[in-house]
Amino acid sequence: MAPPERSTASCFCGTVQLELPVEGEDMVNTFVCNCNDCRKITASMFASNFIVKDSALKHIKGQDKLTEYSQSKTVASGNNMTNYFCSVCGTLMYRRSSGFPGMSITRIGTVDDLKLHETKLKPKLEVFTKDRVSWFPGVQSAEQRQDGDLS
Repeated sequence: MAPPERSTASCFCGTVQLELPVEGEDMVNTFVCNCNDCRKITASMFASNFIVKDSALKHIKGQDKLTEYSQSKTVASGNNMTNYFCSVCGTLMYRRSSGFPGMSITRIGTVDDLKLHETKLKPKLEVFTKDRVSWFPGVQSAEQRQDGDLS
């Protein structure tokens, strides 16, 4: 049997590059989040994410160029969220929550193979639908949850 597929993800300027699983047991879930914290951190109306096990996330280059910022004040769950940004261009590469130990919340938009955005990384879940803007109907075919339950 072939090993699970992996792909690279990079920041806007290319300084930081990761290698991540896009299938198999190390790729936990794909989801869209409408919470206020995700709106602020992405400067958009929602965030498109996928969760991977930390042990499967590999830094190819630029790990020393990541800047960390942690806080819990705006996180709906109250968990501490640590954000990892490229210090050169500001791209948010991933987040780690105290509520999900051993896992990283990565950004679908950073994955270099755009075909994967439409296939293996298509969100299966949409959370915080109660906070979704009225002009966005939601992710078609994704399970809808009013709260942030990612299980």
